[in-house]
Amino acid sequence: MSGKHINLTLKVWRQKGPQDKGAFAEYQAKNVSEDASFLEMLDAVNEELVAKGDEPIAFDHDCREGICGTCGFVIDGEAHGPMKSTTVCQLHMRNFNDGATLTIEPFRAKAFPMIKDLMVDRSALDRIISSGGYISANTGNAVDANAILVPKPDADEAMSSATCIGCGACVAACKNASAALFTSAKISHMALLPQGQVERKERAIRMVGAMDAEGFGACTTTGACEAACPKEIQLTNISRMNREFFVANVTKRPKHKDGGAG
Repeated sequence: MSGKHINLTLKVWRQKGPQDKGAFAEYQAKNVSEDASFLEMLDAVNEELVAKGDEPIAFDHDCREGICGTCGFVIDGEAHGPMKSTTVCQLHMRNFNDGATLTIEPFRAKAFPMIKDLMVDRSALDRIISSGGYISANTGNAVDANAILVPKPDADEAMSSATCIGCGACVAACKNASAALFTSAKISHMALLPQGQVERKERAIRMVGAMDAEGFGACTTTGACEAACPKEIQLTNISRMNREFFVANVTKRPKHKDGGAG
């Protein structure tokens, strides 16, 4: 790496485990290249901590290309940091001033239990997907790409919703810790496509039910989720989810006493 270098003061949330009391600890990040990513900066800080025999800062990471949704924490009160449409792994140090003090803490939500330091358990999002985020399709050879016709506006909107990486920034940014933006994106991208019609009604009921069961808060449509989303998932998805859920409940078939549908 080349270019300018900066020095930073980091106030990092440290917590050994979910039952331990946490607190902020202060570290110096010295001679940081402006070309480095935020996670690379933390890697360098951790190398120094390990060299001193101290416990490194725990944080989630994987692809570091902004597409897997693994990384995520709060920088100066903003999920993923100050840059719009940017995951923390793609956030570069050139966006910070030399001598700045940065406060780094985990995503905080009841449905995201603490694991350690900047790591929280976001498996609640996985359980929402497993409750209904799938389609029924015949197995066998792949069909031709143009065998199922999809209007381009529907395809574009579905793919826009499908860009959600499930990082949880929307939950962290919401004052109610709502997962409505995440859940609605997963419901929307399949509701808009022909392949998603078989489970369409059940999907809405099951995924909204799973979201509520996980302990996420209610959506009050403040827009903080959309502003924090690194993939710019739009609030219109929440309106679609509410409509899908309402229609599914109004039109669902009643069950007989033996449990079968009427």
